[in-house]
Amino acid sequence: MAAYMIAQIEIFDPEEYQKYLAGFMPVFQRYGGELLATSRNTTEVVEGDWAHGRTVIMRFPDSEKARNWYADPDYRLLAGHRHNSANANLVLVDSPDPGAVAEANFNRKNLCK
Repeated sequence: MAAYMIAQIEIFDPEEYQKYLAGFMPVFQRYGGELLATSRNTTEVVEGDWAHGRTVIMRFPDSEKARNWYADPDYRLLAGHRHNSANANLVLVDSPDPGAVAEANFNRKNLCK
């Protein structure tokens, strides 16, 4: 079941951040990671608060691969550049079980009758 890593990022040292980006994709792709969305401009907040201006949405084949990517020694080395150049929040979200989604849709349809 796919898992999604969502990052909120505020870059304060673009030159240092480029060191992070330079090695990011090879390690990321090693774990089947896909970039689904990135914002170069400020993220549009439609409700509530959003800690940092930029947003990145990544997909992995499953949460184990996402965790393994995050723990990979090559990524941890790169993450040092990110820590030195940006403030960030990262969350890991699992996809809903397809059976649970189907059941929720069925229940919602029957409640509306």
